[in-house]
Amino acid sequence: MLFKRFVEFLEQIESRKSRTEKVNLIVDLLLKLKPEEIAPAVRLMVGRIFPEYSDLSLDAGWSLISKALKTTRSVNMLLKKELTVLEVYNLLEKVAQTVGEDSRRRKQRIFERIFVNLEEKEIEYLFRMIFGEPRLGANEGLVLEAIAKLVDVDVSKVRKAYMFISDIGHLAHLAVKKGAKGILNVNLQLFRPVKPMLAEMAQDVREALKECGGRASLEYKYDGIRLQVHKRGKDIKLFTRRLTDVTESLPDVVKLVEEKVHADEVVLDSEAISFKEGKPIRFQDLMRRIRRKHGIEKLAREMPLTLKVFDILYIDGKVLVDLPYSKRWEIMTKVVDDDILIERIVTNDLEEARKFFNESVKMGNEGLMVKRIDSPYTPGVRGRYWFKVKPSETLDLVIVGAEWGHGRRKGWLSDYYLAVFDEKTNKFMVVGKTFKGLSDEEFKEMTRKLLAIKVKEEGWRVWVRPKIVVEVAFNEIQKSPKYKSGYALRFARIVRIRYDKSPYEVATLETLRKIYENQFKSKAKITS
Repeated sequence: MLFKRFVEFLEQIESRKSRTEKVNLIVDLLLKLKPEEIAPAVRLMVGRIFPEYSDLSLDAGWSLISKALKTTRSVNMLLKKELTVLEVYNLLEKVAQTVGEDSRRRKQRIFERIFVNLEEKEIEYLFRMIFGEPRLGANEGLVLEAIAKLVDVDVSKVRKAYMFISDIGHLAHLAVKKGAKGILNVNLQLFRPVKPMLAEMAQDVREALKECGGRASLEYKYDGIRLQVHKRGKDIKLFTRRLTDVTESLPDVVKLVEEKVHADEVVLDSEAISFKEGKPIRFQDLMRRIRRKHGIEKLAREMPLTLKVFDILYIDGKVLVDLPYSKRWEIMTKVVDDDILIERIVTNDLEEARKFFNESVKMGNEGLMVKRIDSPYTPGVRGRYWFKVKPSETLDLVIVGAEWGHGRRKGWLSDYYLAVFDEKTNKFMVVGKTFKGLSDEEFKEMTRKLLAIKVKEEGWRVWVRPKIVVEVAFNEIQKSPKYKSGYALRFARIVRIRYDKSPYEVATLETLRKIYENQFKSKAKITS
């Protein structure tokens, strides 16, 4: 399919107000694409150029791409070559694969090859795809509904398949090629990471226990690196919560798995941590282990990691995600040595739970994870099965914009627009701003990273792709007509930058609403 024709389809989808009409148009598009075009087209349509588990990244910011476009404006092409969807996608892959010396110039040349053969409307849509702009009208939710309609399968089963595949393009290709059978047969595979199960916030231990039916498993919540461990014989792979393969950076963890995990084939969920003088090392320092490409052995000696395993997803050909948590724990204890299992208790006693919580915090941990005994493992889903309990109120939010600073912060993007995710609209909603919490060096680094993902500028304000997640502490949540979300954080300050988290893992608008309502449970309501 010509890229021009693809853009025409997207324009039609965007122009429709009816969700049903949008879904029908996506189904029509999927059926018109050639088999090899389906995955690339769907990824472009939802603004995710590469699968989540892929190491590929365009690594090309606004300035580079804008410069390439400006250069092509002066080129008079009498005979433009009409590019296909696949040709555009292949060139974007080539950009991502361009590394090393002079890579910036070579990336620009590839973008010039693309832009010189596209019309204005096609360039506009490509920009929006590259920068993850959600205004294309075809978000992930709509595409999953379209796949469900195409193969006549309940959308919940399509969502479950997507959790295991973690590539909406591959999922769409599978649906067209193999129909309902292809979707229903999707399951967890060794060495293909799945999205980690997510947790809700609970105000305190009492609320968490109540949500779990009164009796629950309580586990230490470490401030570590979440790792998904895949093992077959001597082959071991380690994946972060963003599905990045970090095996080569963590040889000490690989050795731990070899020695202390006794199963031929297994997939485990765990936290990697390190201690100094009996206290857990803070998350920001641990991230050096993930990012390190050179001097790995030296850093491993300085900051050795250990594992705390807390769940099992697969063993020796059997997928365990639908089993209750209690059964999964029983299976896990038979194949994982006790010294790398997470510290936990199972209780219905509130005082015992509070004592365990205080012990965890005293040891330097974040708090507790409180889990329903009967909970399944739902990859990528924030169900009401697991709950985080922390001593102070924090939320994970994503930066969607920033303002240039003044005075001491002049020259830095230092006032950040923070957003939650609205699951109903699949949009990120601003809930406040903050310039507090970062050091000068972090301001400089953040400025560089935000400019690389810039979408547009409005005076002193810069809007960016929702990519960088930060953990934010706050005093309270207020109603606010200033933001479309309807809420604003009071006295927000950044606690840390969460490069390990996806923007789709941030707090939801619904979570924010519940926290707002809980603020007033102990206060009298004033009615007029």
